[in-house]
Amino acid sequence: MKRLHVAAGVIRGANGHVLIAKRPMDKHQGGLWEFPGGKVEEGESAESALARELAEELGIAVTAARPLIQVRHDYPDKQVLLDVWEVLEFVGEAHGAEGQPLAWVAAEDLPRYDFPAANRPIIAAARLPKSYLITPDRLAPQQLLSGLALALDAGTRLLQLRCPSLPDAEYLALASQVLEMSAGRAQVMLKGPLEWADVFPDAGWHLTASQLVRHAGAGRPIEPGRWLAASCHDRAELELAKQMGVDFIVLSPILATASHPEATPMGWQCAADLLLGFAQPAYLLGGLGPSDMARASQIGAQGVAGISAFWP
Repeated sequence: MKRLHVAAGVIRGANGHVLIAKRPMDKHQGGLWEFPGGKVEEGESAESALARELAEELGIAVTAARPLIQVRHDYPDKQVLLDVWEVLEFVGEAHGAEGQPLAWVAAEDLPRYDFPAANRPIIAAARLPKSYLITPDRLAPQQLLSGLALALDAGTRLLQLRCPSLPDAEYLALASQVLEMSAGRAQVMLKGPLEWADVFPDAGWHLTASQLVRHAGAGRPIEPGRWLAASCHDRAELELAKQMGVDFIVLSPILATASHPEATPMGWQCAADLLLGFAQPAYLLGGLGPSDMARASQIGAQGVAGISAFWP
């Protein structure tokens, strides 16, 4: 069965809301919501197909877009490759040119709508930012909180509280403070024993690679609706993350770093090869910073994670 290549757009309005459309009842997955787009024709690039489809379906002209994620999904009756782009700027007023219902939805509300199964990773990617801040270790708690306040004021929306040198009791106390100061501003990912997850229902959880391997056979360790991430370093760990149903991963190390001089960097080409066909959002970590965002996006990553590069 030939895989159907579809270009789709996560279209953002001036207020950050995302445009979705309802599929006709007589189409595959009819009656469900989708990200607008359509089939890529023979010899056509995904970006060109997206521009053509959005002009036909919505009456808009795309002026700025960037790759977001590629998703390969097998339905019982169809195999699809969704080539998804984030549409940042367009000209015209979007309307259902083919009579289809439209809705502008806050990104955080997307999980409330019924989408085809292949869209789950796209919904996650649409809700995640381009940068993932990881806190530096060995800071005094008050120093760390002061730095986080600056980061939040600067627009940080996703952060991981990583303090391996702190005793458990101090980490738990600090986690409570970080969650309180980040409420309504940024998603906090915590690390540590999974038993702690019940103590912090508002936090997401970031698994180490060893935790990923240890818990892989037991399925997803926290309930759907809470962010779950994992650190990965090779294809085997990516496969485990996929099987577990994590929402996103961090792939490292891309380049050499002073913090982990013993680690062998995989380089950009290896990272690109690993992400090819991987359907979950992925952040790249290791010697990278804001200037690497565009290159990360071009090879299929959600964005860049970092410690010193994003610490104020």
